[in-house]
Amino acid sequence: MDNQPLHILHSVFGYERFRGPQAEVIGALMAGGDALVLMPTGGGKSLCFQIPAIARPGTGIVVSPLIALMQDQVAALQQAGVRAEFLNSTLDAAQARAIEAQLLRGELDLLYVAPERLLLDRTLDLLARTKLALFAIDEAHCVSQWGHDFRPEYMQLSVLHERFPEVPRIALTATADAPTRREIVARLKLDAARVFISSFDRPNIRYRIGQTNAGAGSAREQLLRFIRDEHVGDAGIVYCLSRKRVDEVAAGLAAQGLDALPYHAGLGAEVRAANQSRFINEEGVVIVATIAFGMGIDKPNVRFVAHLNLPKSVEAYYQETGRAGRDGLPADAWMLYGLQDVITLRQMLERSESDDAHKRVERHKLDAMLGLCELTSCRRQALLAYFAETLPRPCGNCDTCLEAPETWDATVPAQKALSCVHRTGQRFGVNYLMDVLLGKDDERIKRFGHDSLSTFGIGTELGQQEWRGIFRQLIARGLLAVDLEGHGGLRLTDLSRSVLRGEERLWLRRDAKPEKTKKTKTARVARGPFTNETDQKLWDALRARRLEFAKKQGVPPYVVFHDATLAEMVARRPQTLSDLAHVSGVGERKLAAYGADFIAVIRARGGDGAEAEAATGTD
Repeated sequence: MDNQPLHILHSVFGYERFRGPQAEVIGALMAGGDALVLMPTGGGKSLCFQIPAIARPGTGIVVSPLIALMQDQVAALQQAGVRAEFLNSTLDAAQARAIEAQLLRGELDLLYVAPERLLLDRTLDLLARTKLALFAIDEAHCVSQWGHDFRPEYMQLSVLHERFPEVPRIALTATADAPTRREIVARLKLDAARVFISSFDRPNIRYRIGQTNAGAGSAREQLLRFIRDEHVGDAGIVYCLSRKRVDEVAAGLAAQGLDALPYHAGLGAEVRAANQSRFINEEGVVIVATIAFGMGIDKPNVRFVAHLNLPKSVEAYYQETGRAGRDGLPADAWMLYGLQDVITLRQMLERSESDDAHKRVERHKLDAMLGLCELTSCRRQALLAYFAETLPRPCGNCDTCLEAPETWDATVPAQKALSCVHRTGQRFGVNYLMDVLLGKDDERIKRFGHDSLSTFGIGTELGQQEWRGIFRQLIARGLLAVDLEGHGGLRLTDLSRSVLRGEERLWLRRDAKPEKTKKTKTARVARGPFTNETDQKLWDALRARRLEFAKKQGVPPYVVFHDATLAEMVARRPQTLSDLAHVSGVGERKLAAYGADFIAVIRARGGDGAEAEAATGTD
């Protein structure tokens, strides 16, 4: 019937209405058509295939790239009363056979499968004997050879169209620029698919990008101050470029009393699994990781994502920051980067074994990322423009909107820096060039005879940090290039000529000077999204009750209820099951399982002056 998807949305998932293009996407699949869906993280992509899989005859097969992701989604679906299972390497042979038997008997609404397992002849033969509702290919950007999440198996998923041409398919991703979208369509044979592109904007995320300040450990100190000032007790992800730095940062945060854990490919599988499990199942854990962590994480209440190194592309930055605030509540995307990041990434790119075409694409992506970092206008407008989306006015929720950066006419200092590069032979690194400009008494400078150059000592009006910022921005703007030999030497580019000749004025950002980190191990008590003390106490009580249920069932707390659902309970103070049924995220199954307990908590905290009692009535 026409309203079946809407009825499922309300009765199973507890939402009153569809968001954005969800209804259209579901309609296309219900009619037997294919779809390509681009929707930001937290935008409700999963419902686009979960609801038609439930509504259509047969079982929906979901291709998911990571075990953690499929396990989380299956646990959440089972909580909502949906007949969902997964097939992956965590199951023994008997468990796998039991699930396959359920599939053949038509007892499953959804089955999650890893692409490697799906492509086995045995699995394809099993599906050929099954009534299929649809195929959903999640994280479809993994098909792109140009992307940082490329999975070779995804390129073979066109077999689904070849073997099961009558079964509708939906490919979904939160991150795909126009070339990646074309690649998804071509490789998955989705030429006839309807394309649905939602806004890439995540208005609840505040974007903030700053510079790593000179001095050992300063990035860690800045990170510590950020967490202590704004996110004590919150779950967060900190990304670093190297495994060594992951270990150092995690140990440093832990030494300061934070619940911080490392995650990278160099750790044993058991350690990685244990740390990931703690992050998912506990409150307030900070995971420090390389980019190996994150794509399979469905935790909605990550309150911050921090980068201590520059990502390689805007797509990577958007995807990684998108892991914050999936529940729609306020979250931070906070990043520090410095000159060494720029040099390191340029060297890694040039020294890679990729062909010239691939390198050109990667250079373009890195340049776009550097441009986002160094701009002085609204970051969100620039971020969305990268994905061909226009934001008509500044967002008011990024650092450049909230506190406009200072710019200055750096033409003369830039000319001095460029001239120094030229006169020293275009083969030295930034630290050496700064020493020449500052007129340092250094044996190496004397040995090369650079103490007699006209650029020796002409930069004493600025300090080391200011010069470092100038060199960083000259490289970011393409006026200086990093050598290909791996020593970090700089050379002039054609773009530098107009500045050197005085034909172009150069305005640069003035880097902000850091505040000193307070040497204290005291921490504020973690707070929810409330300033009212009564609301805060109810919030804490609801989260405590949720944690009890989660521990008993061995599932993450957010599988019971999202933070956004608890926040709505605080705001609305439902007093009956009928009232609670109208809170977003409370479907029929969860209302029956948890409703009385959560109503009792609300009443016990003086929801409307009523005494705590069993809340089994509906009026």
